[in-house]
Amino acid sequence: MPICIIINTMVDYLQRAKFFRTKKRLGQNFLINPDVIADIVDFAGITKDDVVLEIGPGVGFVTEQLVKYAGKVIAVELDEEAIKELQKLECDNLEIIHNDILKTEISSLADKKVKVVANIPYYITSPIIAHLLGEIDDLTNKNRSMIADIILMVQEEVARRIVATPKSPAKQYGLLTILSQFWADCEIIRLVGRKSFYPAPKVNSALVSMKVRQEPLLKLKDYKFFRRVIKAAFSQRRKTLKNCLVNAGFDRAKIEDALIHLNLAPDIRGEKLSIDEFGKLAELLLI
Repeated sequence: MPICIIINTMVDYLQRAKFFRTKKRLGQNFLINPDVIADIVDFAGITKDDVVLEIGPGVGFVTEQLVKYAGKVIAVELDEEAIKELQKLECDNLEIIHNDILKTEISSLADKKVKVVANIPYYITSPIIAHLLGEIDDLTNKNRSMIADIILMVQEEVARRIVATPKSPAKQYGLLTILSQFWADCEIIRLVGRKSFYPAPKVNSALVSMKVRQEPLLKLKDYKFFRRVIKAAFSQRRKTLKNCLVNAGFDRAKIEDALIHLNLAPDIRGEKLSIDEFGKLAELLLI
């Protein structure tokens, strides 16, 4: 049974947060809503058999709940002052690592797959997702191979992008959508209002579940080529898919033939293609 001493458990999260000097440059907005914190633990389905990797634990409001249920919690935090607060938890199943998660190799942290819980600075959401999952053409990514699933707190707008489909508003469906869904089954599990944080951000948030898959969504001949195709398709959103691809150096005749073969309109835009259709397009352009 883990031994854990939690300080000031009777003090409300907001008052505790106010004692800490948050740093705007690090994008610190501490989650202070106990219901949301409870939901994170519940949605993650954490048991004593689990190793949890917490990214950006801050002063430990979520951490102190995670350690109650997990076999081990590995907290990766960049802020030295936050580290000092985390150390007050004095839990023998808590390992605190002072590092930037983007410079941390997850495969070096544990000898079994981890569950990731992350309340991260919104300005680096996309880089962190790429770091956790690997790029589309990174078939043997070491970090992804060590992750079972991810519970991610992100800006609501970003959450909509992660789970978007071709039927979503045009601005939502794009490269982040394809990257996320190529390597994970993604869904929004709850919306989180801005008052759930201190200091309150200017935008609402959402919790996203990402069930990581070890095999890519599509079986393709050339994943680097596929990545090149989708990158070109979203490079100029106001232009048609055909013009984007031509401008990126793809053969015009091949593009036109592929669109006809896939029964796609010649003036279709990239955000209207499903991931499967992008895969078929890439295979046709590769011939």
